[in-house]
Amino acid sequence: MLLYILKRILLMVPTLLGVMVVTFVITQFVPGGPVEKMIGEIEGLGAGGGEVRAGASTLYRGDSGLDEEKIDRLKKLYGFDQPPLARFVTMMKKYFVFDFGTSYYYHQSVAELVISRLPVSMSLGLWGFVIVYGVCIPLGIKKAVADGSRFDVVSSSVILVGYAIPGFVLGILLIVLFGGGSFWSIFPLRGLVSDNWNELSLGMKIVDYLWHMVLPITATAVGSLAVMTMLTKNSFLEEIRKQYVLTARAKGLSETQVLYKHVFRNGIIPIITGFPGYFVASFFTGSLLIETIFSLNGMGLLAYESVLNRDYPVVLGTLYFFTLIGLISRLLSDLSYVLVDPRISFEGLDE
Repeated sequence: MLLYILKRILLMVPTLLGVMVVTFVITQFVPGGPVEKMIGEIEGLGAGGGEVRAGASTLYRGDSGLDEEKIDRLKKLYGFDQPPLARFVTMMKKYFVFDFGTSYYYHQSVAELVISRLPVSMSLGLWGFVIVYGVCIPLGIKKAVADGSRFDVVSSSVILVGYAIPGFVLGILLIVLFGGGSFWSIFPLRGLVSDNWNELSLGMKIVDYLWHMVLPITATAVGSLAVMTMLTKNSFLEEIRKQYVLTARAKGLSETQVLYKHVFRNGIIPIITGFPGYFVASFFTGSLLIETIFSLNGMGLLAYESVLNRDYPVVLGTLYFFTLIGLISRLLSDLSYVLVDPRISFEGLDE
């Protein structure tokens, strides 16, 4: 087991390095980099750079009042005075010690910037995680036991309709119905908390926070219910039809004993093994459309703005961190197989 874990950890290094190399190379060919954008701002062409285009031929703007010396100083400021390979090596050395640098656009530490946006993403992700697992597992088990019944058909129709509606469309519909759009003004539409949140008591702070979360979490979680529910149902339905269930029933065990003593521990394996990865990812997931609709400054909006503004430290720094988190969560998911089912072993893979 320890040797297998060590091998997986060692494999993370080339995987992470490969992702960073590909992304870094792509950023070198994207037009409108930070130097070009700063030149455009200096010349009064706007934050988007106006007519400034990427490429060495467009960097010299002496006829517009920006001489070559100033351009060289800008390139040195952003580190573009060095060749790409040297920049990449320097960047990775810092990333290995989790030094992600400073944002070009926000002018603050990338780590601080990410931490400031995490409460939104954690709120959406964790509550969505709790709702999905809390609803889908018992619902999926009930559907498996009552396979083919009216309850099974009706519940499948309802969750599939919810799955077919995109999250942002559902979000807009919820705003129209319950956010004061055209019908009832029940739930707030902006931010995680109210403006007077600091003045509220502890109990009212909790209520205020949960009240703000109702609409965005609903829009986020509904689409995930169908996948997890059907996965749970199919997993348990497959176990219920196996021979050992017939044997357990023949021994006189009740349906409850058969379900929760025998079927449950086998049927839950495909569900629970995805638990670590889903749980870890829930801390860092962000939805651009949901965050935009409900005016939430989370990771999804940060990623979009960073790409739009060519904020390379944020783009590459967050990619490095989240890729590393993703690789670790995949390892945890694999290890959870052993914890859930002792029959599974990685000993043969250690050789």
